[in-house]
Amino acid sequence: MIQSHNLSKSYGSNTVLNIENLDIPKGQSFGLVGNNGAGKTTFFSLLLDLIKPTTGRITSNNIVVSESEDWKPFTSSFIDESFLIGYLTPEEYFYFIGDLRGQNKADVDALVSQFEDFFNGEIIGAKKYLRDLSKGNQKKAGIVAALIGNPEVVILDEPFANLDPTTQIRLKQIIKKLADDREISVLVSSHDLMHVTEVCERIVVLEKGEVIKDIRTSEATLKELEAHFASQSSS
Repeated sequence: MIQSHNLSKSYGSNTVLNIENLDIPKGQSFGLVGNNGAGKTTFFSLLLDLIKPTTGRITSNNIVVSESEDWKPFTSSFIDESFLIGYLTPEEYFYFIGDLRGQNKADVDALVSQFEDFFNGEIIGAKKYLRDLSKGNQKKAGIVAALIGNPEVVILDEPFANLDPTTQIRLKQIIKKLADDREISVLVSSHDLMHVTEVCERIVVLEKGEVIKDIRTSEATLKELEAHFASQSSS
């Protein structure tokens, strides 16, 4: 589904990402972990053609993302609040995204209604603009908007940050349900090792822009990751 080949991103003499090969099959729940500056957001930004690679390419369903926009209809994401349109209410934003993705208001309403618990009464009917919501509630709206239109690839950068514990638990349930659909590839980056091991079947560790671990998730994965990052802090 997604292939990276000879992929790098540099700013001047500083190389922030250098991945020779990384393949993510269709339907895989994929986790990306690493310390600040490891290259997680850079990789997602390249995958979404928000920045251009210095070398190499990423293909999604055999489409080179930096050369065509044909990947966009089946790809969705929420990276941060800059993806939102602050002067719209959540409802207006959901309908706007739905219109872009060929969904009518009834379609959007049906999808959004599935996330009442996740919203906890703070999004729909709140009569607030997105810019006036808390960071956590902005994130909730952005994540649900990313699920509109039956995407085949869903990319979430640090989805658990700024969410309270109850909402984190509900989000894990949402991601697990997505991951159970073998037609959807779910890509998640997170600093929370426990959460990412719970929702992802495969985890890649980035360090200084390079892949240093590629793990199939098992009962031992969390301890392996914790030991790795503990050794990083002491070195």
